Amino acid sequence: MKFILKKINKRNKARCGKLATPHGRIQTPFFMPIATKATVKTLSSEDLEDINAQIILSNTYHLYLRPGLKVLKEAKGLHNFMNWEKPILTDSGGFQVFSLAKINKVSDEGVGFSSHIDGQYHFLTPEKVIQIQNVIGSDIAMCLDECVKLPATYNYIKESIERTTNWAYRSLKEKAKLGNKNQALFGIVQGGVYKRLRERSAKEIMDLDFEGYAIGGLSVGESRSQMYKVLDYTAPLLPENKPRYLMGVGTPDNIVEAVKRGIDMFDCVLPTRNARHGMLYVFSEDFAKNRKKDIFNFKKFYKIVRIGNKKYKTDFTSLDSTCDCITCKNYTKAYLRHLFSVDELLALRLATIHNLRFYLRLMERIRETI
Repeated sequence: MKFILKKINKRNKARCGKLATPHGRIQTPFFMPIATKATVKTLSSEDLEDINAQIILSNTYHLYLRPGLKVLKEAKGLHNFMNWEKPILTDSGGFQVFSLAKINKVSDEGVGFSSHIDGQYHFLTPEKVIQIQNVIGSDIAMCLDECVKLPATYNYIKESIERTTNWAYRSLKEKAKLGNKNQALFGIVQGGVYKRLRERSAKEIMDLDFEGYAIGGLSVGESRSQMYKVLDYTAPLLPENKPRYLMGVGTPDNIVEAVKRGIDMFDCVLPTRNARHGMLYVFSEDFAKNRKKDIFNFKKFYKIVRIGNKKYKTDFTSLDSTCDCITCKNYTKAYLRHLFSVDELLALRLATIHNLRFYLRLMERIRETI
């Protein structure tokens, strides 16, 4: 993997560049649609290609449980299995494991947990997580880390980053042992909302020399202002010549604010989850038409259309006349509302296509501005 930083915005710390992977080049900053179980819910790989997704994110924990490593080995990796030719990032599954707080047990060796599917006991070590991602064949793999839900005490987070650093070191050793040069490995900076711990974690993770760096442990209970404050002092600590990934964030506003602070990579469940609940993102008319205006100066550049609202029953206009997705080009708000009101599955697909295209258009506009 090779990262080329092309430009930094003069007014803030926003960056744009290129990330070269074995399955293609990606323009940064970018957003990754989440294909948790080898699919973005309701969409095909062809749908993702049509909306110009550059890269997707899949989940190590879920793929390990189903379809399992045997199937993925026989399929010769996730790209072949799901017929996706572009890059894939796999997270470590750590967040999913730690979200099962009642049925997991964390130790310095790894984390044990009972499967949410059949209750079978599993134990994930940093080494095993690298082995699983090696079989998956993703372009970018993430180390196992401990994601702590906030609020949490200083002492617990201190212990947690010590564990995360140790796991990162072990992950690098396992990657070297496997010798997979086609898979980049990213380290993860933790530390909660404590500046001293973030600084310590960043130094320890950077000393291990990963191919990219992620900021984890945000959007897990802290306020928006706390998250931005953490980014203000954490992002500048990371190397300028390597990609920076903010994990699991966020709203369109969050993404713009994080880009202004020097972040290159994003993922979040919001566009797909909200789509399935009839919450559709639409750019403001002024923002959509005024392409020369700096996005970083817009206070309100979008709104959320709750398509189930009665006022759309006879609204035969497009959801967004400036959007180039099949939903907006071919269907009206009245039709979308009808699909949701009668629980037709097509509603979920059309809404998901639109919301993801909104996020990808947002990233395109951000790159234009930079």
